[in-house]
Amino acid sequence: MYIIAIAWLYVVMVVAIADTTIVGGALTFVFWGLAPLALFLWLFGTPARRRNAARARGKTPSEDNDRAESDGGQ
Repeated sequence: MYIIAIAWLYVVMVVAIADTTIVGGALTFVFWGLAPLALFLWLFGTPARRRNAARARGKTPSEDNDRAESDGGQ
């Protein structure tokens, strides 16, 4: 996942450098690079955060799911 993030930042940095003004390049880097990348990493990091939180509480991820031990004959 991190290789995608590094590649995305590289491409956006090249595009920002090629921009005609410094302000335009900075805004391009922030709005096309940092903001979407932060959202991407936050969304795709959610399962890891949940596992870490469950591990810190002393539970396994399957214990955190209420449906894991329900009977099929309900």
